[in-house]
Amino acid sequence: MGKPVNLNRFRKEKARAGNKARADENAVTFGRSKAEKDLDRARAEKARRDLDGHEHEDGREE
Repeated sequence: MGKPVNLNRFRKEKARAGNKARADENAVTFGRSKAEKDLDRARAEKARRDLDGHEHEDGREE
């Protein structure tokens, strides 16, 4: 007969592994410096301005 398994320990280890995976994903998504965020914001604003500048006078886009 095999060694008894503590199901509570197994459940908690599985939860920890899931939390660690989610934390790693969040670190990639949200773990950016202020300079990187500002640069992305500036690039998005410039792209929006460039797109607005290409609109036709009667509201149609070219």
